[in-house]
Amino acid sequence: MTNTYKDWLEAELQETLDEDMELELEDAVLSAEIRRIYRSHHPDQMDRKTYFHELLRLQSELIRLQDWVSHHQEKVVVIFEGRDSAGKGGAIKRITQRLNPRVARVVALPAPSDREKTQWYFQRYVPHLPAGGEIVLFDRSWYNRAGVERVMGFAGEDQVEQFFQDVPEFERMLVRSGIRLVKYWFSVTDEEQQMRFQIRIHDPLKQWKLSPMDLQSRIRWEAYTKAKEDMFERTNIPEAPWYIVPGNDKKRARLNCIDHLLGLIPYGDVPHEEVLLPDRVFNPDYEREVLPRELYVPQKY
Repeated sequence: MTNTYKDWLEAELQETLDEDMELELEDAVLSAEIRRIYRSHHPDQMDRKTYFHELLRLQSELIRLQDWVSHHQEKVVVIFEGRDSAGKGGAIKRITQRLNPRVARVVALPAPSDREKTQWYFQRYVPHLPAGGEIVLFDRSWYNRAGVERVMGFAGEDQVEQFFQDVPEFERMLVRSGIRLVKYWFSVTDEEQQMRFQIRIHDPLKQWKLSPMDLQSRIRWEAYTKAKEDMFERTNIPEAPWYIVPGNDKKRARLNCIDHLLGLIPYGDVPHEEVLLPDRVFNPDYEREVLPRELYVPQKY
């Protein structure tokens, strides 16, 4: 590691610590009792400074990956699946936090409309696939059919079986077209999910994260487990294998996922034109207009 890089890393760590802390807290305002209970169940938490130092280092590598994807017109799809509250969203936030949204974008589709329900199942996902130079992260994907749709009865067993027959070939087609397809499953234990749901219930800034489907997932834990096992057995193909991320420790899960993703793609440095700030052009005849005070946002802070 060069001195220049070390200096940048330390400066960036100091400059953006507050921003990262906000993400880490996720707007949580937990009661002292909930915080005490959570910490008692997680005694071996990673030191915050170590976590942020590693996160920044990995995010700097993600920027190199982004530049490589853009320069070589690569196409990358990363699928995030897993138990509710297992940490998919937090990992996606950290991956995209410093990337260019024109290169890396997140797709999180709502429930299908009546029209979409009559389409070929994969049709609603195809328009969101990347063009050259793009990275697409699916926050849940076509695997809804193997999970929530199957367990909740939104899809019949004949539809599920058709999905299992179709999805391996669909993914092979994507890979043959030049798409790099990566599939992550975030795993969390029964006890840990219970605790995270309780936190969401008691935190008014997190209650929006609890949907009726989330609550049903507690009741149907074993049904989801069986569906997951069937999904792995039927869709873990050499061209697009599943990778499991243990999610009980959120910080380590994020770092391990990012590090693993970087290791799957043979990115490298690409040429960059030197960026020079041009001189400001001054016009001696220009006089700036005085704008009305009501146009300005009130300075309350």
